[in-house]
Amino acid sequence: MKPAGGPPGERGRDRLGTDRAARPGALSRRGILKGAAVTVGAATLGVVGTGEAHAEDAARTATSPDGIPYRDGDWLIQVFAAQSQEIEYLAAGDAVSRLGFCSGADKVPCRQWSVSGSEMRRRMTCQLFALSFYASQPLRLARFWSGVLGWELADDPQDGVALLPSDDTGFRIRFLPTEEPKTVQNRMHFDLTSTSPEDQRQTVTRALGLGGRHIDIGQSPDDDHVVLADPEGNEFCVIGPDNKFLADCGFVGALACDGSQEVGYFWSEALGWPLVWDQDQETAIRSPHGGPKITWGGPPVAPKPGRNRLYFDLAPPAHGDRQAEIDRLLSLGATRIDTGQGDTGQGDTGQVVLADPDGNEFCVLTPR
Repeated sequence: MKPAGGPPGERGRDRLGTDRAARPGALSRRGILKGAAVTVGAATLGVVGTGEAHAEDAARTATSPDGIPYRDGDWLIQVFAAQSQEIEYLAAGDAVSRLGFCSGADKVPCRQWSVSGSEMRRRMTCQLFALSFYASQPLRLARFWSGVLGWELADDPQDGVALLPSDDTGFRIRFLPTEEPKTVQNRMHFDLTSTSPEDQRQTVTRALGLGGRHIDIGQSPDDDHVVLADPEGNEFCVIGPDNKFLADCGFVGALACDGSQEVGYFWSEALGWPLVWDQDQETAIRSPHGGPKITWGGPPVAPKPGRNRLYFDLAPPAHGDRQAEIDRLLSLGATRIDTGQGDTGQGDTGQVVLADPDGNEFCVLTPR
């Protein structure tokens, strides 16, 4: 399994539950648009890729203490800002906006960005509607996770059951029936956060009381995370309170995934979620609205012997153009999957099944 609690940890160790402090670093080359004007308030500071500043205020230059450091070429690598100043990138029809603010008087590097296209494209982009579990007993599994997370049960239109978030998670969890047994470790698992050692113990105790169990995936006894499985064997972690990477996340801290750097880039562009980590082929993204991070641990990526037990459901917004979104996802590197089950996208509950660049299935639902 890939790392819990953030991007992968030390090579040669089990990478589930490894902590890594968030470090400032270069933004991905895919994260910034060439030609975007850099502004602080009403003042234009420069244009990405020019290697020089074009400031309205001559005192503000690319080398000033509160300015914008550039690299010659096409891509802005780092952005520094003075305390409590928000920076935006504006280009014709496109926008790249930093989320949050820098803190401290020593000019902290900005690391979280929202990347999107034109206003119309932002409105049409698919949203992460749900994380879906295949389950032999959907209601039983839903009750387990409802008890662990404190989320409300609801009926699902595809003969399953769903949990509606009671926090900032932003997507629901669906449980759909299957007759296929679980035979391998999942490529994706939850990382649940803790505010104290006692809070971590309480979460573990609650999960065990609801039907969870401890599992051994090779973790060290000294690791500060606890590895558990739900009643159907789906792995998850309860992270210790000292984890820095998830310190600003809620109880559902992350979806930790086994996957390549390429697939991290794909999902960042597919969802319009900014990269919040991109180093050593390890990536992480997060919604502009907060909620859990989604992380990918980089190589080696475990083989995929069959259909994933967990997968994403995407949906265009109401009045969105699903076919246009499917075409966009295909242009980003997705591929179509023929399930043989009539997933033609027709009808109120129709869905189209695609795969990301690592072969992980996901569904594009009707607009909602």
